[in-house]
Amino acid sequence: MQSSRTPACPGWLMTAVSSWGENAEDAFDQGLVELGLGDVRLIQAQGAMLPLGFEATPPRPLPMGSLVECHLATAYAWNGSSASAGVAWASCVTPEGDECTIVATITTELDYEETVLLLRRNLQRRLASRDLEVVEFDVAVDEVTAGQDHHGVAVAALILPESLSMGRTKTGPIRGALTRKAAPEPKKRVDTKAPAAPARRPGQPQNRHDFTL
Repeated sequence: MQSSRTPACPGWLMTAVSSWGENAEDAFDQGLVELGLGDVRLIQAQGAMLPLGFEATPPRPLPMGSLVECHLATAYAWNGSSASAGVAWASCVTPEGDECTIVATITTELDYEETVLLLRRNLQRRLASRDLEVVEFDVAVDEVTAGQDHHGVAVAALILPESLSMGRTKTGPIRGALTRKAAPEPKKRVDTKAPAAPARRPGQPQNRHDFTL
């Protein structure tokens, strides 16, 4: 029996390919249409951390003109060449017991299998650098081969359709060990002056400078 609870921040992984673009922009636009993002206003997000309360849900149609946050990976190919793109998320727990979710993306000129391995390694590195323990994760990768004399694109996306309409986004505690503190500004010395260059008289030969160490 499925829960009727509404997730605080629903989202889903999607991939799409387009092999017959007239140019790179045309191929990318075709990829967005295949992803179900052809009629939305897209905000491309950066960074590893997702909004607190993220929960994976099945894809659903999005209203025309809606403002949607996405973590995108876009790999381009041309004239028979291949490329791959992937996105992954992982639900995690901090050593203090706080829950969070991180995301990783990758683009390569490699095949599907190798790209999956590299994406998983990227995800593992992000977990390790933040001292997080993974609870569950999911990966989405796709590979494209461009048509002859055409542009191709592989697009992978983590789509967060409601993150920008959540009002004030819930945040967690500050993790002091992983937060850099601003260094104090060094004191400026104002009591010294650079030595003046020696005066040269008209007709005086110019000194040769030695630049050897």
